[in-house]
Amino acid sequence: MKAIEANFDGLVGLTHHYAGLSFGNEASTRHQYQPSNPRLAAKQGLLKMKALSEMGFVQGIVPPHERPNLPLLRQLGYSGSDDKVLEQVSKSSPMLLSAASSASAMWVANAATVSPSADSADGRVHFTVSNLNNKFHRAMEAPQTARLLRAIFRDPQYFAVHDALPHVSLFGDEGAANHNRLGAEYDERNLQIFVYGRDDYDDSAVPARYPARQTLQASQAVSRLHQLDESYTLFIQQNPYVIDQGVFHNDVIAVSNREVLFYHQHAFINDSMLMATLEHRIPKFTAIAVPENRVSVADAVSTYLFNSQLLSRHDGTMLLLLPEECHQHSGVWRYLCELVDQGGPIRDLKVCNLRESMHNGGGPACLRLRVVLTAQEQNALNPAVLMNDCLFSILNDWVDRHYRDYLTQADLADPQLLKEGREALDELTQLLNLGSLYPFQL
Repeated sequence: MKAIEANFDGLVGLTHHYAGLSFGNEASTRHQYQPSNPRLAAKQGLLKMKALSEMGFVQGIVPPHERPNLPLLRQLGYSGSDDKVLEQVSKSSPMLLSAASSASAMWVANAATVSPSADSADGRVHFTVSNLNNKFHRAMEAPQTARLLRAIFRDPQYFAVHDALPHVSLFGDEGAANHNRLGAEYDERNLQIFVYGRDDYDDSAVPARYPARQTLQASQAVSRLHQLDESYTLFIQQNPYVIDQGVFHNDVIAVSNREVLFYHQHAFINDSMLMATLEHRIPKFTAIAVPENRVSVADAVSTYLFNSQLLSRHDGTMLLLLPEECHQHSGVWRYLCELVDQGGPIRDLKVCNLRESMHNGGGPACLRLRVVLTAQEQNALNPAVLMNDCLFSILNDWVDRHYRDYLTQADLADPQLLKEGREALDELTQLLNLGSLYPFQL
């Protein structure tokens, strides 16, 4: 059996809310302080997972983190009972409580960078947990992410989960959202492409408005940890022009699958040189460059056209899973329909409603971590996290019982919300056979 690409989606957490914490993410800023619906957000994510599972794709689940993050708040000087800590921080710093309550770990494209066993010298699947040090509300995620990944990919014979890089600017690492892999077959050695926003030893090409989060130095370190062959590794720079228009990660402006790269013409610096290199290196390489005069960068950001999932079906053709916002934009949808009619590798479009996640700046690709697995590696991971009809029903019921359908920033101070979250996560770890993973369980 050949290797397949599995998708592991983050399950939306119980404190999903709109705080506008991510400067550079325009959707996050635009919906700041609006009420959210955590229950609907989680159910929308589950429906996407179920749809892909029903189409024959291997689909897994990554649980949410515990929020609010009480250990972090205590580290910052708040003391007393849990209720007292929440009361103190809500009065003295509501935005700090919001950051400590962020459900952003749902976007597991930022959880880690993944290299398949076919590319690694030791023949294992390698994960490096992202430090996400550009944003406080995300930098706290790394320790819990490592615990979750080790509980899912639990056999060290097949999997290596590396801790995050040092939490300093030089090694700013945003994970798989800035990583592509190109090659004809999943189980063959492929070309791994690391996309960075800045080189901290060369500031000649940096954005002026928004921060470039991924550094070349971080990408190089991840490549070394994953034991990649230098001749099969490529480091390319994201265009600072698009970062300043809200393209905070590469997966907002490009997506790849096997030998196909679907991207905006302004995605990369030195585009023509890069495409020539890829044509030379990758058999049957197919570049689908979307021109500015058909879809502007602004429209790509507002619809998350490129934050889609490009998936290989059993017949060899590809499916593009898109957010509903693409369907609602007449120009983007017209372009997509013409693309499918051309008879190229992308033969079908599927739309999903992820409105709750989209309003916080995360589309279909943000919600999933791609992991190429051989049959042996599939058998070695925790099977309880793999989606099927039974698990969907169980989790859908779990969400209905535990999640609120209305949440504002003020609600984060409610001690009952913390209790509800702990009860839900305690039950979830049992449902998914994960053991004790959260600080309140240890």
